[in-house]
Amino acid sequence: MSEIVNTKYTLENVEAMWPRINRTYKFDAKEKKSVPCDAFDDGAAYTLQFRMTEAQAKELYKHMKTAYAAKQAENSEWPDKFPMPFKKDADGSFTHKAKLKGAYGAEATRKPAQYSASNKKLDDDFLLTNGSTVNIAVVFTPYNGAMGAGVSLRLDAVQVIDLKPMEEQSPFGAVEGFEDSPKEDDNPFEDVTVDEPKKAVKKAAPAAPEKGSDDLSSIIDDWDD
Repeated sequence: MSEIVNTKYTLENVEAMWPRINRTYKFDAKEKKSVPCDAFDDGAAYTLQFRMTEAQAKELYKHMKTAYAAKQAENSEWPDKFPMPFKKDADGSFTHKAKLKGAYGAEATRKPAQYSASNKKLDDDFLLTNGSTVNIAVVFTPYNGAMGAGVSLRLDAVQVIDLKPMEEQSPFGAVEGFEDSPKEDDNPFEDVTVDEPKKAVKKAAPAAPEKGSDDLSSIIDDWDD
């Protein structure tokens, strides 16, 4: 009898990055960005990238490896291991992505539910913001195919612990021209004379540290030990 493996997992206190879970989106090659779409369009999905610490990444990898091993035991042609699934950032943190297709065949999937910190279900159109702290419930889905082997994280639900304010981003770059300034009678301050600051002597930047052999495959080897 094969071992029963829990395929559900909850990531706690991770940073949401580019959340697109209020509706389905797909990548538009012409516009070179993700755009809203119908759930049955090719490539339609709910996606949530997230940032985590090394300790969180190591723990997640351990559970993904267990789920993969259980499936691999039923499929002898599957490779024994799968490549490092995460991306390591310069600050030492790791990023990954949870995803849910908009539909499987002729049936649309259920939109990932979103909850407040007090566990109250949020409105269906609630817009999660970039940089927010969240808990993410996922389902492990081991796979092996032409693109390789691994374990995808099927997005199930999100709990918002700390919601960051939405930042409005201008579609323009800075150019020379009009600058807005307050009217004179709106300015509560008197003109003051400011001494010309002395020119600071620019110090030479310290030499950049040499890159270590922080190869992703070697990280997995360390975690496997």
